[in-house]
Amino acid sequence: MSGQPGSLSWPEKAERLGRAAENLSLVLLLAAMLFVAGAQILLRNLGEGGFPWADEALRIMVLWLAMLGGLAASREDRHIRIDALARILPPAGQNLVGAVISALTAAICLVIAWNAALFVGEARDFGDLLLGKLPAWWFQIILPVAFGLMGYRYLVWTLRRLRALFSRPPSA
Repeated sequence: MSGQPGSLSWPEKAERLGRAAENLSLVLLLAAMLFVAGAQILLRNLGEGGFPWADEALRIMVLWLAMLGGLAASREDRHIRIDALARILPPAGQNLVGAVISALTAAICLVIAWNAALFVGEARDFGDLLLGKLPAWWFQIILPVAFGLMGYRYLVWTLRRLRALFSRPPSA
């Protein structure tokens, strides 16, 4: 970050805007899920049967919530991991292992993004529908987008760790 509060660079501003958009999306999506699920339960208990589209909509919202949650976790490098080896290594070893793990994570995310894009393209080509008559690919697009962004973020984490590995500590 920059020293002056009002002197953020454009990448820092973009990062803040992206973070705010992710957080807002997560909050709004979770609130919508709670509302739809609660209304569905209430209507079923009152004998009204509920909304015919609610169960399918909730499944779609769970997918989006999972992908946006994973994306939010990737921005802080907070994904679940087993790092027993990293705890006993010196800092340079931790950075090396972290860089390798981040690079592998990026590669896996990007491969998944590529295959998810193929899947979404096929859903579009075949005219798959969800929620009655809406194109399925509108809802599935989160898969390649989120995995692509996670792959990008883990490439950035790889570069940060490599920079920390090869940078010299400040001399006294």
